[in-house]
Parts: sequence; structure tokens; C-alpha cells
Amino acid sequence: RDLVRSRGLGDVYKRQDIEYETDENGIVTVFIEWKGFYHKIAQKIFRRPRVSDIKMDKYGSFVWHAIDDEKDVHQLSKEMESEFPKMEKSLSRLIKFLEIMKDNNLIYWKGEEKK
Repeated sequence: RDLVRSRGLGDVYKRQDIEYETDENGIVTVFIEWKGFYHKIAQKIFRRPRVSDIKMDKYGSFVWHAIDDEKDVHQLSKEMESEFPKMEKSLSRLIKFLEIMKDNNLIYWKGEEKK
């Protein structure tokens, strides 16, 4: 829990404008639309896709579904430990995953403005 506090992590929220789908095995695919001037150039010159699909693994999919705008990082880590008892370093893995999702604007922390 100290690791969570030291990084300023608390309640976590999914961005509501993110499109995703869940397959029959519970695996989540998130769709990210690349907007903005530089992305448009990359799409035209380098033939980059306008929308990327990112398929999560079973751990990421579990976390994505567990984020319900009420739980904090500690509660999510307890749920992960319960679901995947053999996972090593579950809290640090969860924090790293959440930081990656934050960097890609898929989630935001309590007190932050939605982008």
C-alpha cells in the first residue's frame, strides 16, 4: 500500500469514450483512434492506421473489467491476487500496467481531468 501512496495512485477510472470489445474468452481489445496533426501526417506518409486495436492478455482483460470507477488500486490488487494466486509481484505488475494505460489515455486517476 505504501508503494501505491508513494506514486500518488488511488481511485482509477476508465475513460468513457474508449471503445472496446470482449471476445468469448473474456479477452479485451481496446480501439484507439489516433487524432491530431502529427498522427494525420503519419497516416498519410507512413500509412499508419487511423485506429489501432490493442489486444490485452488475460491479466489486462481482468483489470480492465475490474475497473468500475469505485475501486482504488489496492482493491484492484486484492482482486487480482484472488483471481491469480500464483502471480508473482502482482501489485507492481498492476501498477506498471495502470501506468501504461494512463500514458495511453485509457484511464485517469481521481482528481485528474478527463482528457
